[in-house]
Amino acid sequence: MSQFALKTRLPRYLRVEQDRIETVAREFGLDFFPTVFEMTTYDQMSELAAFTGFPTRYPHWRFGMEYERLKKTSEYGLSRIYEMVINNNPAYAYLLEGNSLTDQRLVMAHVFAHVDFFKNNFCFRSTDQDTLGTLIDPSKRSPTYNPVRRWIDQMANHGSRVSRHIARAGIDRVESFVDHCLSLENLIDPWGPYRGKPKSKPMEEEEETPIEVPRLTAKASYMEKYINPESYIEAQKQKMQEARKQKKRFPPEPWRDVLAFLLDHAPLERWERDILGIVRTEGYYFVPQMQTKIMNEGWASYWHSKIMTEKVLTAAEIVDYADRNAGVMATAPGQLNPYKLGVELYRHVEERWNKGQFGREWDECDNLEHKRTWDMQLGLGREKIFQVRALYNDVTFIDEFLTPEFVAAQKLYTFGYSGKSGMYEIESREFKKVKDKLLFHLTNLGNPMIFVIDANYGNRGELLLEHEHQGVDLRKDYALAALEALERCWKRPVCIATKVDKKPVLVRYDGSEHSETPYKL
Repeated sequence: MSQFALKTRLPRYLRVEQDRIETVAREFGLDFFPTVFEMTTYDQMSELAAFTGFPTRYPHWRFGMEYERLKKTSEYGLSRIYEMVINNNPAYAYLLEGNSLTDQRLVMAHVFAHVDFFKNNFCFRSTDQDTLGTLIDPSKRSPTYNPVRRWIDQMANHGSRVSRHIARAGIDRVESFVDHCLSLENLIDPWGPYRGKPKSKPMEEEEETPIEVPRLTAKASYMEKYINPESYIEAQKQKMQEARKQKKRFPPEPWRDVLAFLLDHAPLERWERDILGIVRTEGYYFVPQMQTKIMNEGWASYWHSKIMTEKVLTAAEIVDYADRNAGVMATAPGQLNPYKLGVELYRHVEERWNKGQFGREWDECDNLEHKRTWDMQLGLGREKIFQVRALYNDVTFIDEFLTPEFVAAQKLYTFGYSGKSGMYEIESREFKKVKDKLLFHLTNLGNPMIFVIDANYGNRGELLLEHEHQGVDLRKDYALAALEALERCWKRPVCIATKVDKKPVLVRYDGSEHSETPYKL
């Protein structure tokens, strides 16, 4: 990327449009970081997308593979990337050369709303690099809030460190270890930045009752020292202490952040620990974007529509805009479009709070005709969606604001594979089932919940993890690959307790082969 980093400045006419749209966005109440726009070619945009928006990342073959995929789909007309924006301060966004002026304006309006979301949504507080300690209440901040988010520099620093390790340890060893780390990158605690590291209880709180050795009954007191000699009692006490130590597990409580546990306790070489730390740090950077995909895209779509149609477009440009916007909002059968769901739910919330369709009186009204015409003309909608933007993520957004009326109006449904017809079919349009399905797929970012249970399982130094089974079995090939990666880091056999076909099993990898045995959870 450095070869063309100086050739990406916006032409003057687009800088004028940027200033104009930025002014309009601030008038609407959006509050965003300084934003730098750069113009890129198709190849440059594919390269940036392969690097997940950053101009520099650590060297690894997966980025090249992704670049080839994006480049080919662009050349064959299968997909097109119109914009990218980075959660950074200042924010960086990329425009694609060859886009029409209407497209560029649309992208700029969309980007400013994204950056407003990055700055104001509580989930993104975990990416503040100047935050020390636990974020007790990330929803509160000072009026002069201006965090340090130099993630472009951080990613470049990661690339330099990995390059140094390659020079010292060899590309084959480093690349192979990076492959293993990437197999584990989702084994983190999404809410860990707000809780801090698990703390062990003080020793005095962990003290158990004194050990009492069972004694044989002596008929006379003078026989006690012969029937229960001190040497025997002491030996039995030592045995019972050893047995008690073996029963104690470490960690004392299930540990959600598996990568943090490996960093603290796995016998890794210095360069291995550094690379695993890099993968974990970058994993946490992308977590807020996964936690707020629907909200973030919906917010950006809401505001690009508002800015373009009310302040920016001329009558001659409205058809081109409508065509482009329709392509973004299009929803194919059997697919969930986060842009469409997010923007419609924001509009639904705004309408409800404008009309006063909330609160106890609204909830207790059972007259459908009254509800249909309910309008208290409160005008609180705009204020409410700004509050929602700041204090919710996708799970809480769906949980609180999805309503039966919205599900019916948007024609949402659940679907599944039918063994009878051999096709995917609609299963239900019932509100509760639709909502439960959405929440199920959004919880924990769609990843299984894995915990470290015992670092000395069977008193053999083996690592035991447990899968919190929620009705869906682990995908076997993924699970086996993850066990191999864990064994590479732990350097001892690794086990995971889970369920397969509703039966508890222990899946184990000892460095050479996998095994699966019944297990009592």
